[in-house]
Amino acid sequence: MPVDPALRSLHIDLPARPDVLVQLSLMLAEEAVDFKAMGSLIEGDMALAAGVLKALNAPIYGLRQQVRTVQQALQYLGSSQVAAIAYEMALRSVFPSTPELDAMWFRANRRGLLMGLMARQLGLPAFVAHSAGLFEECGKAVMLRHAPQRYGPMLQAAASDDLLALQEMQAFGVSHDALGAAMCETWMLDPAAITCVRYHVAVHSGGTWPDKPEARPLCALSTVANYMIKAPEMVDSAVQATAALAPLDEAAFLQVAREVQSVMSTRS
Repeated sequence: MPVDPALRSLHIDLPARPDVLVQLSLMLAEEAVDFKAMGSLIEGDMALAAGVLKALNAPIYGLRQQVRTVQQALQYLGSSQVAAIAYEMALRSVFPSTPELDAMWFRANRRGLLMGLMARQLGLPAFVAHSAGLFEECGKAVMLRHAPQRYGPMLQAAASDDLLALQEMQAFGVSHDALGAAMCETWMLDPAAITCVRYHVAVHSGGTWPDKPEARPLCALSTVANYMIKAPEMVDSAVQATAALAPLDEAAFLQVAREVQSVMSTRS
């Protein structure tokens, strides 16, 4: 899926995918993932390995004992979750560290984990869901890197993502959801994850859902995960509003959402 030529004409640079993720994506595509090879690949990049281990030892991952090597992490958590954290560390590394993005990275971490956990229990591809949640707002980081003086105040003042998207279109001719989807294409994420990122603003604001059936369950997971983060008391309502559109079995979705929400509340 090529990047929209209209976006190229705006001269907004999209960060290149790090080489280690190229190799990691090939490993994930194998029918049986080689844990030893994956661990060696991640550990071969010292900065990436350190970031992965620091992240995985945080309370939110619920490990009962500290992991000291990537191989240990793979044994405890599996390839999907470890690979997703490697993607998160690589994503953050291509952008400058700024206070404006701190809240966004926090949400990305939580959203990705929540979506991955729900997907796994619902029989959906966990890594695809986790990566969709992780990259959902990455277009904001691209925009901030492109025009920090103009975009920083806009990002901080935005009352909601749909209003922010309108301001972005007026100021830059592109919105962060489209820009984020373009970056996902550049980084060769799964097409369903790309579509989820592209439609997240519309879906969250009660607008159009994508017509691609493989992406619609991810959009439902994204919506529910965002309620878990921002308005946890509304999670049941979010499940009821999105289950039929996904389509997902409402009772199963509700049970999984409540279980994941309960587990995560003990780790925060």
